[in-house]
Amino acid sequence: MICKRIRVSDFRNIQSAEVSFDDGVNLLVGKNAQGKTNLLEAIFYASLGKSFRTSSDEEMIRFGAEMFEISLDYADSVREQNLTVRLLKGKRRRIEHNRVRLTKVSEAVGLFRTVLFCPEHLSVVKEGPGERRSFLDVAISQLYPAYLRSLQNYNKVLKQRNQLLRAAGEDPKTFKETIEFWSAGLAKEAAVLSGYRKRYCDLLDPKVKEIFAEMTGGGEVPKLCYEPSLHREAELFEDEEAAEQAYFEKLMSNHEREIAAESTLWGAHKDDVSIDLNGKAARMFASQGQQRSLALAIKLAEGSICEEVCHEMPAYLLDDVFSELDASRRAYLAEKIVGRQVIITTCEENLPAAGKVIRVENGEYFASFA
Repeated sequence: MICKRIRVSDFRNIQSAEVSFDDGVNLLVGKNAQGKTNLLEAIFYASLGKSFRTSSDEEMIRFGAEMFEISLDYADSVREQNLTVRLLKGKRRRIEHNRVRLTKVSEAVGLFRTVLFCPEHLSVVKEGPGERRSFLDVAISQLYPAYLRSLQNYNKVLKQRNQLLRAAGEDPKTFKETIEFWSAGLAKEAAVLSGYRKRYCDLLDPKVKEIFAEMTGGGEVPKLCYEPSLHREAELFEDEEAAEQAYFEKLMSNHEREIAAESTLWGAHKDDVSIDLNGKAARMFASQGQQRSLALAIKLAEGSICEEVCHEMPAYLLDDVFSELDASRRAYLAEKIVGRQVIITTCEENLPAAGKVIRVENGEYFASFA
């Protein structure tokens, strides 16, 4: 997939801009706070229907404006297509694909696929489970619409079940009458999510091993393993019915503890991915350089899996990542992105990756070639 051009109005500090991209490497070059990441965010938002910087959509509307619009032209293996997103203050966003309105945001996810790599992703190895679940959710949702539907259903049921737990002390009758219903619904969706996550991690692990070996010379061996919240053998989650039953039994087993915590203590929202290096937890024992190499390998593996599953390359969005890497990792990343469309933000003039240069100044974009 290729991002051909993007038109943006009243988004962050961008009043109005139209930017065209090459099929290869594209460098967004400029000082800090000029709009480099804002343009990358607009591309990502059109692709995923969410920002990687904020959970508030209205926060992205330019100060003094009433709405923003993003129009993304992209080409896949079939033809050139368009995704347009508009958000008016106080209103639901409107998404159109080839000028046809989509009824749900989830319908747009996976139409134009991206792999985002930003400085925050360098912490995916050493931070908490939430970072790794977020990585899985974004990566898998772009490949499998059923996963995204299940994730959305899961979050809705989880919210209802948590509300029930919080109100249990004041309304025990309603709790007793409905806890089985909400637990069954949560168990059903958790089993679906667990199955997808297990299969994705099975694809991810060998690719990370291969990429990490290329990057470091093969002296160290990483291992990634899906860890469901039930702490049972992960093979259980290859059988959706068995997983659903296991989740349901656990969710019905210790309500007193959950009521005291006022939240659901088991389920897919508690999953993790263990990342080991030479048999030890990378989060605890790997050096900062090793952790960064692992994070880079994970993101490159995400792109490779996307290519294999969808038979098309995603667009790679690299937000100021080169400044966070040492010379050897920079050189490796520059080599790996050859032959792919990559859009890179940077403050530096000299990078190991050369291509179309788009200079950025105060929300305006000026193209040239390196």
